[in-house]
Amino acid sequence: GGADVYHLNEGHALPAFYYLRDKGVKKDQMVFTTHTPEKAGNEERDGRHLNRCGFFGKYLSDAELQEEVVNGGMINYTVSALRMAKRSNAVSKLHAKVSQNMWEGFSGISKIIPITNAQNQKFWQDGEIGRAHKTKDAELYKRRKTELKKVLFDEVLNQTVKLFDPNVLTIVWARRFAGYKRADLLLHDLERFERLITNEKHPVQIIWAGKPYPYDYYAIDIFNHLVNYTKHKPNLAVLVGYEIELSRKLKGGSDIWLNTPRITREASGTSGMTAAMNGSVNVSTNDGWMPEFAKDGENCFVFPEIDHNLPTWDQDKIDSDNLYDILENKVLPMYYDEPKKWQQIVFNGLDDVLPEFASNRMATQYYKEL
Repeated sequence: GGADVYHLNEGHALPAFYYLRDKGVKKDQMVFTTHTPEKAGNEERDGRHLNRCGFFGKYLSDAELQEEVVNGGMINYTVSALRMAKRSNAVSKLHAKVSQNMWEGFSGISKIIPITNAQNQKFWQDGEIGRAHKTKDAELYKRRKTELKKVLFDEVLNQTVKLFDPNVLTIVWARRFAGYKRADLLLHDLERFERLITNEKHPVQIIWAGKPYPYDYYAIDIFNHLVNYTKHKPNLAVLVGYEIELSRKLKGGSDIWLNTPRITREASGTSGMTAAMNGSVNVSTNDGWMPEFAKDGENCFVFPEIDHNLPTWDQDKIDSDNLYDILENKVLPMYYDEPKKWQQIVFNGLDDVLPEFASNRMATQYYKEL
C-alpha cells in the first residue's frame, strides 16, 4: 500500500516526513518544495520542546535529537525537510539560486531544482479575452476589456461609492499585504504621486486590495494608511474581501498589474501571470517569476536593477522614483497616445505567458523532474 512518492510543501508539513520515516518509507520516496525565502516561512523551534510535544513521532534520544538540530538546539523546519527529501525544488529559477545560497551551509541537504509556479488558464482567463488573443482581434479585446472594467468598477462603487471611468488607465495592486511587497511604494513621494493622480492629460485610477496577516502590525498599518489616504480621492480606492471572486474581477478589469516586491524576497508570485492572461500589463520589479517572462517595453515594464544591499529606505526611494518614471514617461503616454503600440504589448504579454506559465507545464515538470 501507500504512494510511490510523498510530496511535502513547505516546512510546516515536516512532521509528516517523520511519520512516514517511522512507517518505513524510504528517503527516495520523499520530495519537498520550499516556497519562500522569508524568515516567517522557514520556522525554527526549540528541539527539546518539539521532542516533548511528539513532533518527531517517536521520542528521540539526545543523540538522535542532536542530528536534527541546527543553531544551538533549534530545529529549522526547512533544513530538516531538505535533509529528509531525496530531491527538492524552489518555485522559480531566481528562487532556486536564493534558496541554494540560503541553505548550502547546512550538511546533508538535497539538491534544489527550479520548477516555476504557474496558473490554471481555464480557471482564470476570461473566454472572450482568450478568443480576442487567439484571433488577434483588437476591437473584440477592447470591447471585452471595457466590459470587464465595468464589472470591477461596479464593485468599486458598491464598496466606496466612487464612480470610476472605463476609459481611464486603471492600475491595480492586489495580493497579500506583506511588508516586503511594498503596497505603499507609490506613496513614497507624495508630491510626485499627487501630480500623477491629478494629471488631466493622462488620468489614472488606482485600486489596492489584499489582506494583511492578523498579527503583522506593520502590514496592517500600511493597509490602514492606504484606506485613510484614499478615502477622499475620487480616483483611488482600497477594496476589502480579497478572495478569488474579487481577484478575478481585478485581473479582468485592470490595465496595469503593479508588482513591487524587494528583489530576492518574492519566491515566485503568480498574480501577474493570471493578470497577463487577461490582458493586464505587468509593471514590476524583476523578482520571482518575472526574469523568466519579462521583455521590458515589449510585454511588460520592468524596474531598472538596483543594489539590493542598500538600506531598505534607499531601495524604496530609488524604486519609487523609477516607478514614477515608468508610469509618467512610458506607460501613460503609450496608453493614451499610441493605442496600437499598447495593444501590441498586451498581446505580446498574452503570447509569452501562455503556455509557459500555465499549470500543465508546471504539473509535467513536477511529474518528470521531482
